[in-house]
Amino acid sequence: MHIFLSGGTGFFGRALLRHWSSQRADDLSVTVLSRDPERFRNLHSALVDGADWLRFHAGDVTCAESLPQDGGFTHVVHAATDVYDGPHGDALEMYANNVIGTRNVAEMAARLGAQRLLFTSSGAVYSRRGMEIYAVAEDHAGAPDPLAPGNAYALAKIAGEHICALSAARWGLDFVVARCFAFSGRDLPLNSNFAIGNFVRDALAGGPIVVNGDGTAVRSYLDQRDLARWLMAILTQGGPRRAYNVGSDQAITMAELAATVARISSGAADVTIMGRADPGNGRSRYVPAIDRAREELGLEVTIRLEDSIRTMLENAV
Repeated sequence: MHIFLSGGTGFFGRALLRHWSSQRADDLSVTVLSRDPERFRNLHSALVDGADWLRFHAGDVTCAESLPQDGGFTHVVHAATDVYDGPHGDALEMYANNVIGTRNVAEMAARLGAQRLLFTSSGAVYSRRGMEIYAVAEDHAGAPDPLAPGNAYALAKIAGEHICALSAARWGLDFVVARCFAFSGRDLPLNSNFAIGNFVRDALAGGPIVVNGDGTAVRSYLDQRDLARWLMAILTQGGPRRAYNVGSDQAITMAELAATVARISSGAADVTIMGRADPGNGRSRYVPAIDRAREELGLEVTIRLEDSIRTMLENAV
């Protein structure tokens, strides 16, 4: 198996690289797309040094000419994503980059004769109303409002899924979709828009752990080791042209999550709940139904949230 991976230097990519490194499969080779391979090698030398199964290709998904023109890839994993950074970001640019990048990668996969493309989509593709049910399933028909600028990321992911379907119709490209929810793990950024990462950061600093909202928002977290295992199962065993939710169905409120991080970090940090609306956290509930992944692929959540948090605390840099 020769995998081409876009987004290999991000959170998903590092989760996959750690997974592949631990497996040491003799028949696996991986080519990672990166704008600056040398920088990644320097920053993550422990991850890539001695990995004779790994090579890099300098390029950018938004520039079709920079993508490989050959390579004999059997599988393509498109995990490169521009994320909207709230009021400080450019939603239109982010949307365009995601859509253009997905089209370029799909065309490359078809042109090079890859057996399958895995597109990492998002649980954000479901409507907010759908999220308010206990756990949203893949056949939920609702979608985010296309007239709301704040839905740019979600709509870019919907467009990406549709590009995969159009590529299948035009070129016969076999694809599968992973609709990814929320995650934890050693490679999750601690200074970004991920609540669990920010809570771990606050705990490491001695507290307080700050919950910007009122603490009632509900999330669930899948450790990156399970994430990588799930993505590989979907890539190799998922039904053709089918979507699978990727995440945990074990719900937790933000107040409970903050208290859990405080407890695991030896109770050194207090928790402060601001009790105000968080404009960057528009969904009060974000939990997937994972029956399809369980029943069709035999996937389960194998790593407890508490153990994932311990890993984050122990490996923070």
